[in-house]
Amino acid sequence: MERATGVALSRASVWRLLTGRLGWSLQRPERRAVERDESEIARWIAHEWPRIKRGP
Repeated sequence: MERATGVALSRASVWRLLTGRLGWSLQRPERRAVERDESEIARWIAHEWPRIKRGP
């Protein structure tokens, strides 16, 4: 922040700025993507990964 704006702020001040004034919130990613295709992952591990691991 200091390099970008020239103003030194503590971590607490940055947190208050982000949450209070800008409306940001703490977000955590979901454990697994909804689009995750377990069968495609298993196929890739069984067929593609050994080929990649072997090399050219």
